[in-house]
Amino acid sequence: MSGSRLAPQPPERASRPTPEQMVEEIAELAADRKAIDIVALDLRGMIGYADYFVICSGRSDRQTRAIHDAIHAGMKARHGLLPRRVEGLAGGQWILMDYLDVVVHVFMPDTRSFYRLEQLWGEAPARSLEPPEPAGDQPADA
Repeated sequence: MSGSRLAPQPPERASRPTPEQMVEEIAELAADRKAIDIVALDLRGMIGYADYFVICSGRSDRQTRAIHDAIHAGMKARHGLLPRRVEGLAGGQWILMDYLDVVVHVFMPDTRSFYRLEQLWGEAPARSLEPPEPAGDQPADA
């Protein structure tokens, strides 16, 4: 049928980001909720179930849940992405969000120190994703 046309496709909600873009956006969303010690571990070639871990901390269980909520809402709004699985939300000590290519770990500081994921995956290249301090917050040289 040379004269047939394809049915119009619905507009795409949002393009799927690359794993590298996901890492950057997740770090930005976490930083917006004042997450501390934001680190990405590049696990490509080391494991088969994810390319990256994004690890960060909150100072209270309430803050860790707020970090989770910001990442969840932001990735859904921007890309229509929901985590495949979320663990630990009720307790807030260690919240895991599985976006398949990127796994997010939101810890309380003591829990993060206990499990030491950065040391466990010590061979993985790590990159700090801390946002730069605003110019007004830096001490002046006297």
